[in-house]
Amino acid sequence: MRHLVELPKPRRPRLPRLPRTRTGQRRAVQAFMLLCVLALLPATWMYVVTGDRLRTTADAPRTEVAVVFGAGLWDGEPSPYLAHRLDAAAKLYRAGRIEVVLVTGDNSRKDYDEPDAMRAYLTKRGVPDKRIVSDYAGFDTWDSCVRAKKIFGVDRAVLISQGFHIRRAVALCQAAGVDSYGIAVDAKHDATWYYGGTREVFAAGKAALDAVFKPDPQFLGPKEPGVARALASAAGR
Repeated sequence: MRHLVELPKPRRPRLPRLPRTRTGQRRAVQAFMLLCVLALLPATWMYVVTGDRLRTTADAPRTEVAVVFGAGLWDGEPSPYLAHRLDAAAKLYRAGRIEVVLVTGDNSRKDYDEPDAMRAYLTKRGVPDKRIVSDYAGFDTWDSCVRAKKIFGVDRAVLISQGFHIRRAVALCQAAGVDSYGIAVDAKHDATWYYGGTREVFAAGKAALDAVFKPDPQFLGPKEPGVARALASAAGR
């Protein structure tokens, strides 16, 4: 006859005990408030830095270069969010408010090429191919801003993105040395929009660290004359 072995009952996780004394409770509240303040500091920094630098396509400053950040592909074509950004860039070009569009995105795999898809989309909407410059190593916003400055020689630009992202883009490009103005394009408040807004709460902390410590991008590489050539062609038209 087999003997049944009684297994020990799993212990319930112990919840942290609240302080019993008034002094302990006061300190716990103070610690919680301090954590809340620290969590909000990066977002506050972004709003302060970008307070007077947001525009629309109607009142965007005349600037030689516009930077469009990648926002994903659907079956090799720009996602709706990215298409809205590119539409705004094409509108600015047709209005004569910009001369060159720098498209920056992810091309880390052979089967995924954001910059080329962005270029094709823009040319179909009237932006000449020679006025489009591709950055294939814009793996995140900080990388795109640093490469715009150090690799492509961009000193001043209008940046184009959705409202939930544009403040971070402007703040980071300012930190990277690019005098920047942001254009927030319209976006449907769908699941993607809410996800993007939630993501920005956490991305603000990384952005603040990037602005302070200024790390090198994942890939820096040699300087590229694409923007200078495109501007030269614009001057000689």
